[in-house]
Amino acid sequence: MQFIKTAVAAALATLAFSASAMTPIQDSELSTVSGQDGVSIAANLNIKINSFTYTDTDALDANGLGGGSVSFNGIKVNGLIAANIDILSKASFLTAAGAAGVTDPGSFYSKTAGGDVVQIAIPSTVVADGHYLNVSVDSIKMGNNAASFGSVALNQIDMRGTTVWIFAH
Repeated sequence: MQFIKTAVAAALATLAFSASAMTPIQDSELSTVSGQDGVSIAANLNIKINSFTYTDTDALDANGLGGGSVSFNGIKVNGLIAANIDILSKASFLTAAGAAGVTDPGSFYSKTAGGDVVQIAIPSTVVADGHYLNVSVDSIKMGNNAASFGSVALNQIDMRGTTVWIFAH
């Protein structure tokens, strides 16, 4: 009985390996295959920051000036952001940089020894078009004073068409 179980297990294992075996594909067959490279990332942001405080650490002068702080309270960032991530060859990067208006990429990228470049691009069309980034600050206060200068809002920040390149040097 043990022998039969072992034989069945071996036969099943052989079937599993043969089913997943790699086989060569002819050029004519390969031409019918299509695919897409790259990675797409989308996020619906809902970021809250309690406060951002800038403190002037200078000592008070003879007139009582120096030191102090300003704080931005209740900071919120929300909205949709989407990006495509691709790897560009040197030639593709130089073409993309030129198309973006970079007149001399050689000032920051080696045109002779440079390698592949990671490109992060925010597409010009987004599935949820119209849901742009919004940034708001609930209050702006000086020092420990409870009074506020008011609030600030940056609405419908449209980053479509933005491209970022990352490379080693």
